[in-house]
Amino acid sequence: MVSMKDIARQCGVSVATVSKALNGQPDVGEETKTRICRAAEEMGYMANAAARALKTNRTYNIGVLFVDKRHSGLAHEFFSAVLDSLRVEAEQSGYDITFISRNLGGRPSSYLQHCLYRGVDGVVIVSADFHDPMVMELVESELPVVTIDHVFNNRVAVLSDNVSGTKALVRYAAAKGHKRFAFIHGEMTAVTEHRLIGFHRACEELGLSVPKEYLRESAYHDTEGCCRACKELLALDPRPDCVLFPDDYSYIGGMNGIREAGLRIPEDISTMGYDGINLSQVISPRLTTYRQNTGEMGRAAAAKLIELIERPKTALLDRVIIPGELIEGESVAQR
Repeated sequence: MVSMKDIARQCGVSVATVSKALNGQPDVGEETKTRICRAAEEMGYMANAAARALKTNRTYNIGVLFVDKRHSGLAHEFFSAVLDSLRVEAEQSGYDITFISRNLGGRPSSYLQHCLYRGVDGVVIVSADFHDPMVMELVESELPVVTIDHVFNNRVAVLSDNVSGTKALVRYAAAKGHKRFAFIHGEMTAVTEHRLIGFHRACEELGLSVPKEYLRESAYHDTEGCCRACKELLALDPRPDCVLFPDDYSYIGGMNGIREAGLRIPEDISTMGYDGINLSQVISPRLTTYRQNTGEMGRAAAAKLIELIERPKTALLDRVIIPGELIEGESVAQR
């Protein structure tokens, strides 16, 4: 059976371009679109796809719910990487991707209504307010659903190992002699709860106490909020000797706050991030951080959803935990 990968090879373009052309998306030139559609027809792809859909009663279309409160879109490196690996895995299995929203032809709709209108076979929820009634409606529907970094009963979840990740960071800095740990954590989500558990477990195992004023909240991907929270920590007496930040991007704000206070990293205060994005390794000093395996998270989410769609009677409704790795930078000093 002809696949999109075959058409891409024939036309000398990427699989993503083939998918966009066949779905009529506007960001593909007309000449390229015409060439791809002609090749697909000549190779029998259209007929094969239509026959497969009739035979299986499926559309081979996966919905992706990605709600970005901070409007950073695909400039958010973590989510961009997860979505890209999800797309690649789906396309390799013959599925297309449709982003789900509350807009349906210019009219407001629920996420579930959008899914039903587009006829998706299942949905991956990558980022959303998981307490939103419209998200709950989608999760409680009969559609197969896989969530990323959030757990619902009777639904498959793909989770980054946030507990182990935070523990690894604390243990690393403690081995270098640090004893006063502060944690600027993100807003209270399942991800934040797991990271706080890892943080407190590591500190307890090391016999370290954490004053409540050493814990500050700042939204993920928010440099300004992180800068304010960091300055509050620097004003304490005694101030912490090592600060964990909610993510590598928001750390930029904390780094600026430390430098504005006339302090040096890591000579005066050590710092650690989370995510392991490229930016963390090009700033000076290079940030010690925990790199999440975004490629495996996206791949696993797509693979689990396709398993639910194609083999619903045998697919396990389990939790898939994806480990990451600690990246040793230059932002933690030896005390």
